[in-house]
This record gives sequence, C-alpha cells and structure tokens, in this order.
Amino acid sequence: MTAAQPAPAVRPSYAAPGAWRICYVHAADIGAPDDDTAWNAVCARARAAGFDMLMCAPLWRLPEGGRSFAPLDADQCDPALQAGLSMEAALRKLVDAAARHGLDLALDLMVDRVAVDAVPGTLDPAWFRTQADDHDRDPRQPAAEWEVLRLRDGPPAPAFLHQWQDRLSRWIRCGVKGFRCLDPHHLGGEAWRQLLAPLRQEFSDARFFAWTPGLDPWQVQDLRQAGFDAVYSSLPWWNLRAPWLAQEDLRLRAVAPVIAMPEAPFEQADPRRFERAMWAAAVSGDGIMVMPRGDTQWDVAGQAVRWRAETPLRGTMRLAVGDRGYCTVLLRDGVRNGAAKEGAAHALLINPDDTGPARAGWSGAASLLPGALLHTLQDPGSALLPPGGFRLENTDGLPQPSEAHTRPATGRPDPRQTPRIAVEAVSPVIEHGALSPKCVVGETVRVQADIFVDGHDQLAAEIQWRATDETAWQVAPMRFVDNDRWQAEVLPRRNGPHEFRVVAWMDEWETYRTELRKKHAAGLRLELELREGAIKLREALLAGRQHHDEARNRVDAALAALAEAARAARADGESAGAGKDEPLVALSDAVQDSLVAIMLDLELARAMDAVAPRPFLYESPSPYPLWVDRRAAAFSSWYELFPRSQSATPGRHGTFDDVQARLPDVRAMGFDVLYFPPIHPIGRAHRKGPNNSLQAGENDPGSPYAIGSPDGGHDAIHPELGTLDDFLRLVQAAREHGMELALDFAIQCSPDHPWLAQRPEWFTRRADGTIRYAENPPKKYEDIVNVSFYRNTAKRARVLPLWRALRDVVLFWAEHGVRIFRVDNPHTKPLPFWEWMIADIHMRHPDVIFLSEAFTRPKMMYRLAKIGFTQSYTYFTWRNDKHEIAAYLEELAGEPVADFFRANFFVNTPDINPYYLQCGARSAFLARAALAALGAGSWGLYSGFELCEWQPVPGKEEYLDSEKYELRQRDWDAPGNIKAEIAQLNAIRQANPALWSQRGYRTVPNGNPHILSFMKATADGGSTLLAAINLDPYNVQHTGLQVPFDAPVRSGRDTVQAEDLLDGGAAVWHDGRSDIALHPGRPYRIWRLTAPD
Repeated sequence: MTAAQPAPAVRPSYAAPGAWRICYVHAADIGAPDDDTAWNAVCARARAAGFDMLMCAPLWRLPEGGRSFAPLDADQCDPALQAGLSMEAALRKLVDAAARHGLDLALDLMVDRVAVDAVPGTLDPAWFRTQADDHDRDPRQPAAEWEVLRLRDGPPAPAFLHQWQDRLSRWIRCGVKGFRCLDPHHLGGEAWRQLLAPLRQEFSDARFFAWTPGLDPWQVQDLRQAGFDAVYSSLPWWNLRAPWLAQEDLRLRAVAPVIAMPEAPFEQADPRRFERAMWAAAVSGDGIMVMPRGDTQWDVAGQAVRWRAETPLRGTMRLAVGDRGYCTVLLRDGVRNGAAKEGAAHALLINPDDTGPARAGWSGAASLLPGALLHTLQDPGSALLPPGGFRLENTDGLPQPSEAHTRPATGRPDPRQTPRIAVEAVSPVIEHGALSPKCVVGETVRVQADIFVDGHDQLAAEIQWRATDETAWQVAPMRFVDNDRWQAEVLPRRNGPHEFRVVAWMDEWETYRTELRKKHAAGLRLELELREGAIKLREALLAGRQHHDEARNRVDAALAALAEAARAARADGESAGAGKDEPLVALSDAVQDSLVAIMLDLELARAMDAVAPRPFLYESPSPYPLWVDRRAAAFSSWYELFPRSQSATPGRHGTFDDVQARLPDVRAMGFDVLYFPPIHPIGRAHRKGPNNSLQAGENDPGSPYAIGSPDGGHDAIHPELGTLDDFLRLVQAAREHGMELALDFAIQCSPDHPWLAQRPEWFTRRADGTIRYAENPPKKYEDIVNVSFYRNTAKRARVLPLWRALRDVVLFWAEHGVRIFRVDNPHTKPLPFWEWMIADIHMRHPDVIFLSEAFTRPKMMYRLAKIGFTQSYTYFTWRNDKHEIAAYLEELAGEPVADFFRANFFVNTPDINPYYLQCGARSAFLARAALAALGAGSWGLYSGFELCEWQPVPGKEEYLDSEKYELRQRDWDAPGNIKAEIAQLNAIRQANPALWSQRGYRTVPNGNPHILSFMKATADGGSTLLAAINLDPYNVQHTGLQVPFDAPVRSGRDTVQAEDLLDGGAAVWHDGRSDIALHPGRPYRIWRLTAPD
C-alpha cells in the first residue's frame, strides 16, 4: 500500500446490516490456533447459539506475565498460544475454523500503545514516548499502565499510519473481517480517518468497531469523522435506573450503530443478573457482543442472540426510568416485512430492584409507544414484576383507522322522554361535543361528569369508549369523587378519531346493601329485608343481562345459603320468611348475622353488578368525540433552518445534501423535528432584496415565502435546493437519525406562480384590474399575492377548486413522507376551510401534525386549535416578566385550555428577534431556552439562537441582515455557543415524563422578583421536577425554595430528596427547603424530586 493520503471518511450507512452478533473469546482459554478440535468446538457452539462473528482478544505476542494488551511483537503469535507462528499463519487457521461454521473472524486492535520492551518492528522510538519522557505519569495508575509506552502527543507520523495500514491489510487478506479498536480517543478521529479510509477503499467488507465506553461526549463526537462501522454502549455499567443510557445512545448513534454487551469482556457479572443484562443488550443495541462463561450463560445468550437475529429493530432506544417501585422500560421500534410499521415495538420491562417487586408505571412509559400499547397495559394483573425480574413485550402494529369514520348507531333516546338520572358538565368536551378535545396515544384521559338523581338511591356509572371505526365499546368504571362528581380514566391505544359516552343507572343492589348495613349497625330485626334481598337475587338471575357463569354461580350460592337458613329455622320452629305469605318469626342473632354477612359480601356485589338489571339506564344522547394524536403532537423539540444557508462554502446556495450533512449536529442537540421554511420555487417579480429592500440584485435569492415561478408552485422544489429524489433521500436520512421533517404550508403566491395564469379567478383584483398584493398594514408584501377563498359575488360561494387544490398540496407532501406541517398565518384564512381540510387530511393520514403560526387574538388562537390544529405558537415570545410568565403557564396547563390547545414555545423565529434577547447576553438565551424547554411539551428555536445571535434592525423585533432575504453561512461551533446546554435540556426533557406535556405546571412562590420557580409533575406524581430560572441576565440572584407541603412528592413529609439534574448528586431538603444562587453563567437549576427512602 502507498503512504496514507488524505481521504474523506467513509461513513457507514444506517441502512446497512447492523445486527452483528459477536461471540468474544480469549484464545488462551481455548488453545493453540492449530488445535482444530478445540476451535471447532467453540465455533460450532457459537454458531448454534446464533452468533455470526467470532472476535478474539489479541493473538500477538505479549510480554510474559503482562497485564495489558499492548503488543511486544504485533507480527508474531503469542508463544503462550503457539511458538514460532506468525500472525498471518495463526489468522489463516482461525479464519478457516470460523468459516467452516459460517462465522466471520474479528480481532481486538490496540494501536496507540506498545510494551516497553517491544521489538523494533513494533516499537519505533520516534513514535512513542519513553518512560523518561513520561515524568508526569501518575503513580496511582494501574500497574498495567507502567508496562506500556504511549504514542507521542500530536498527529501520528505518516510512517506509523502506513505501518498499521500494511499490517491490517495483510490480516484482512488472511480473512479477518473486523476489528475492535480499543481506546480510539487516544488516536483521535482525524487520525483514524486517515488510517481507515485507504483500507475501506481496498476492503469494502472490513468492519471497524470503536470501543467507546468511558469516553466523554466530546471524545465521542470527535470520532464522527473517523467512519467507524459501530460503537459500543456503556450498558454493563448502567444501574438500570439512570437516564444517561438513553442520552449516551443518542450521542453514539450520531457516530454509528451501537453494539451492546451484557457485561464487559473478562468481567464476571452476578449470574443472577446476567439474563436480565443479556436481554437489555439484545433490545438496546443494533448489535450484541457477549463473552459467554459456562453452560448457563451460553444457553441464555443463545436465546437472546437468536431472538435478535430474527427481530429487526430500528431507531433510537427510548427509556422510561423506573424509580420507587416502578419498572424501567427499554423500548425499540420494530420492523415488519422489512419496513417500519406504525405501532410495532419491542419493550423490555426491567425491575431494577433485586429485593422487591415493581409495577410497570405506565403514566410515563406508555406514551413512548409509536402507535400501540403493550399487552401489559390491557392486562393489569400481569403488570407486577418480581425482584430482579424482567419481561419482554412485543406490540404488533395496530390497523390505521378506516377512511370512512362513520359513527355506529348509539340508541339516542326519544327527546320527549326526560331521563330520571341527570348527567351534566361532562369533560373533556369542546363546544358541547361539536369539536374534539385532544390527547396522545398512551396518555391517560380523565373523564368526569356530574351524575345525580332524586332521593337517596345509589348510582353506578361507566365510560364506554372506542375508536370510531370499531363497533365494540370498551368500558371504564366511574367512581364517585365528591359533590356528585364522578370520574373514570381511559387509555386510548390508537392514533385517530375516538368517541366516548357516559352510561349511568340506579344501582338497586348497592342501595339495598347500604340500607341493610345501616339497619344492621342499628341493631334492627332484618327478617323482611333478608326476604327482599332474596327476591332481588332471583330477579337478577331471571333478568340475565349478560351471560356470566361465575357471577351467576355466586348469586346461586347466596340463594342456597338463604334457603338453608330458612329450612333450619323452620326445623327449629322459626320462620325465615322463605315464602311470600309465610309469617315472619324472629331469627336468632347468630343466624341473622350470618345471613347479613352473605348479603353484604363484596364478591356477591360484584356478581350482581355483572348480571343484575340496570333500571333507569342513562346513555349520552350521542357520543362525545376525542381525537388521539401520536406522541410527537404533544412532545417534540423543533429546530428551524433555511436549507439554502447550509452550504459550508460561503456564497454557495445550500442544497438538501448540505442539510443532510448537518443532521448529526442537529440531532446531537436533542432535536427530533427539523423544520424548513418554504422549499418551493421563488418568484422573480418584485423579488425582495437584503433587509426587505424593494430592489433585488441578480444573485439575491429572494424570500422563500414568495412561492411560485415558471419552475412550479407549491408541489415543486426550488431547483437550487435539489430534486424531489434529493428531498426524499433527506426525509429518509432524517428518519434514520431519529428526526422527521416539518414543512411550511404558506398559502401565498408570487406574481410568477403558475396558478395566476391557470386560475386567474382565484385571485383578488383591484379596481384597475391589477392583482392585489398582500398587506398587513402597515407592512406590505409586494412580492406576494393572496388567493381568494370565496367568490366576489352576492352569495359569496366557496371557491371549491381552490380548496381542493390546497388540500392536494398537503396530500402531495404527506404521501412523500412529510407528516408535520407548520401553517403560516392560518388566522388570515377562513376557519371553515381549515376545519374541512384538516379533517380531510386526517381521514387519510391521522398521524399528520399541524402547527398553527397564528400570532393573533387569544380566542382566534384557541378556535384554530379547537377545529383541528395540533399545536400552536404562543405569546411566550412576549412574556418576559416573572408574574406574566407564571400566569401564562398556569393558563396553558389548566382546563379547559389544555384539553384542546397544545403550546409550542419557540424562543425566536426568522420574523421575531425578541427584545429580551437583543441585549446579546448569553445568560438571556440560556434563560429563555430553559423556560421554553421546561414550560411546554413542545419547544423550538430558529437556527442562530444556539450561537446567541441578537443583532436587530434598530427599534424593531427583526434580525438585521435577515436570512429571509439572503444566504447566511455560520460557524456552528463558534465560541460562546450554547449547544451543550440545549442538548442537556433536551436530554432532561426526554428522561422526565413530567416535561412531556404542558400540563402539571405549578408556580412555587419565592421572594425574589427576578426568579421564576415552578414544579412540573405527572398526574400520578410519579415524575416531579422543580426548576428555578433567573430572569435577570446581568446579576446573581438569590432566593429560598420550598416544596409545597401539599405537593404529592411531599405529601406532608418533612423532607424531600432533590436530585440535581445539571451537576448530578442528590441532597435531602429538610422541611422541603433549600437556598440557591443563580448566576448569569448558568441562570437556571433543575431538580428531580422524590420522596426520601
């Protein structure tokens, strides 16, 4: 091979096979390379267990008694294995042995260290530091570190790289297919790129895996340029509770697919925990590496490895952390028939506690599911895991709702008949049931109603609910809360339209039990009451409301006991009143007590509930609608960029390929939605120049909101960005990085839009016959003209061809993989159009999300949400004062607003450079990012915010040199950026279910007017966070915080345990109190609160 030449990193494709199943062995445990019997036995066993690769610890010559893998002679086989054998000869033997059993051979590789007395062919003094050079070596280091020499600082010598390229090429020619590169950060990403690129060009099937456990985020990020085929997770060191595993998984996947291990090589885990760790590796990783020890581990590993071989997984690992008696859930999306299927998922439930059982804790984990719920959700009795237990749950994709969402007949009562039972104030209900409240798959929906009746009879009620294309109702019993308020919880399993109804009846048996209990407690004689009870039991059996053998047997048994007591009483000269006309004779106290106990039995009450008639049955006259979205509708993190500005070359128009190159950087910050302003052809007529000037130069790109040119309209792509195929490739690449694209749907046209020539009747004209351009006084948009939704006639009829054409634009992009649309200024278009169009799109694609960019009056913003918009921009951008921020968050978190309006807190937009940020203080950007990320379920930023860009047009909330009118390249790693802080905030959001919606907000009072402190908690209190944010960008602010006495996490206790989510560590807050100081350098603090042990 020639000397190493600069070459681009060859990045592995995420679509390439990633489920490597690696059996790790140590040759010293097996035998010499030419010991065919021993090696054949190991290879046969590995193949039978489902492995496809055998990876060996270093075979080269090691120092005698050495405690490191650093080579003494990298070209000779270790004499301890077989003397006088070259590495190539040894490798050929092992490759042949592996190949006979269908296995590839891989090796451990350590290039940055050699033994202190290594042979000249391995050690060149010019490359490695001598021990004399290493005078600063820490004497506390392990002894193995004193036996090796490390590479000198700085880029490695070209001759060093050439030597290893030559050596590795010889080994690959012997048949070696892979290498585990130990301590890759010592060499650095650029050096690895130079080392591997020529090898990849010559040997396309060679694989290089980077050993990344223990590396910090910056070291991992540096390896992105190297082009490794896989990296390794730190699963063996995970405590089954900490959220960092998911955060690490996100960082690692920005580099390459992830290989997981149940335990580190040569580390012997607790045998009781090996099986749990083995399955955690199978579910969390794109590949598995195992070093089985003993028959039990071989059997366990074989089950998991074979399952992984047969079970394709995709996407990032999602994690719901278990704490205080709850399970931890590892979840991966599944694949059916080679393609992702909505709802297909595989989840591993782990009890992290080896001493006590754990519940599933679905309030946090269920909404992780992409479109279906785990079987356990439908089987609560199986939701308890034993100490140290685990269970794998598989979810098949559920069918999409049919296109015709017809409502089955619901038995609407005759309006002339007034039901005896009154049902009022049903919630969540929007516009008396005309419009749908919203929830997401896996979210517990609390349904309430006031239910009452005349007199003192007892009532019973239930909620019946279903998807609108289903015929059978599911049932959730309601329970009395207080003041005639009843409540039940439903848990929708599917994306799409649902409905529910309230069913109530007079519970005659419970009324009977209540009266019998009171009379018995008062010491009254109850012979007549017992006769009445027997009659009710017989009537229940005769009614036969539903066939339920167990319940009927329970009722029969009660009747038999009553009959036996009657016979005994008659034999003793008493009468129990078995017949209607028989005289009543007093029962003995003992007999009466035993019969009362039978009638009050709770199991008998449940049986009667199943079979007894339901008098005065009330059913909602018509079902109430409920719209169920996918999880991203309520919880997502948006990053907005202009594709045309993403070129790394100044002055060159960016393309979709340039955007694709930025995907790892955006994903590394934790964003899962990548939003583009319009990507359509831009008109030339009246094109705007820099800073919205009326004069545009020949090379000025114009505003992307001036849509349409001879190249096409809303269903076309601006040619300089690329082709439709380029866009589809970007959609797929974003999906593979755990993101999806959002497009801007702007209903506006440039004067060059094809519609003006094809459909002139769609546009409004002035009195002189010219097209009316867009205005929002005092603003004028000379490069834009608007369509007219209604004809300019006396009847003002709808322009239906226009409505359908706009609908078809959304359908076009939806059918090309776009499922999120940010709608520009929807409040300036007719509400009936939006209600019709969104419903029509959802009939075909119920998973489509619409974000409303309506900076307008509150009632209009809320109305747009009610008629179908999934999310909305908000007034957050203009809420800067502590009290106005708190009041706004309380409004959004409360009912009924939270039932239909989902806030998306954008910290800035291309149109809005907030005055608060125009101070340019880095602390101001940090404070606003924390407010947005913690205050709402969804938040977003426009690119440049992470670089603290603030320069305004003087006196305006607009950016100087706005990107809307010109290309703008940036240094994305410029000093002072806040990318790390944004990534940490998004990681905290992912790890804490309390932040997955805007609900659960509570202001925590403090005495400082510059510090906003608040709690966010799930409905069940299982996830509770406390945050404090300094709104003063210039000064240190102090205050005392106290967790409210009545907060569920405290529940009257004197202490609270607070885990610091920024710095780590935990402390016990006595009396729930702590004093804090917030500095401009980091103006916020975040704690996870739990009850003390």
